[in-house]
Amino acid sequence: MNVASQQQPITPLFVVVTALFITALISSNIISVKLAVIAGQILPAGIVIFPVSYIVGDILTEVYGYRRARAVIWLGLASNLLVVTAIWVAGQLPPAQFWQENQSAYETILGYTPRILVASFAAYLVGEFANSAVLSRMKVATRGRWLWSRTIGSTVVGQGLDSIVFITIAFAGQVPGLWHLVWVQWLAKVLYEVAATPVTYAVVGWLKRKDRIDTFDYDVSLNPIGPGD
Repeated sequence: MNVASQQQPITPLFVVVTALFITALISSNIISVKLAVIAGQILPAGIVIFPVSYIVGDILTEVYGYRRARAVIWLGLASNLLVVTAIWVAGQLPPAQFWQENQSAYETILGYTPRILVASFAAYLVGEFANSAVLSRMKVATRGRWLWSRTIGSTVVGQGLDSIVFITIAFAGQVPGLWHLVWVQWLAKVLYEVAATPVTYAVVGWLKRKDRIDTFDYDVSLNPIGPGD
């Protein structure tokens, strides 16, 4: 069932996909404080889950369209901001006497510097909207064929911008080899997307059949603020 850029009822499966997107986003931000060595490269531990948000973002745009994906991206930002605020407020509460020795550990693991927060939010918005916009336009241009070209192509652009914006804002002037960090993260995320392509195909096909929807964004504005279409 092909649906050309029109609003559809919100289905239970759409809610599940949205929940997976936001869960991947928030959990990746929390665990990224740990730096791990993977294949000889130093990467934030969030690499194990953050690319999932892009994969799910691809699925959202491919099945439900750019309008729905845009709303979910903003919802993800709001949810992340709520979590960060809750963590900060909890950190400001005076610790119990017997728990004081754990306060520094709490701040180290869950605390955010303003610079890292700005970098994270800016990279998320730029990367996710670029990813969704590229996939949306490619789907119309390819007439719905070659899903792999859309998922990988949009990830190359979106994850590239995400890595550039985050690393530049967060670490410029602080760490050597800035561009090395950028391309290593970008390459790791793209390879993650490539490896997940068979799963993406299966999930996209299943959702289209179950929800009887396959959205093509004809005449839909890519304005991130929306609607304008």
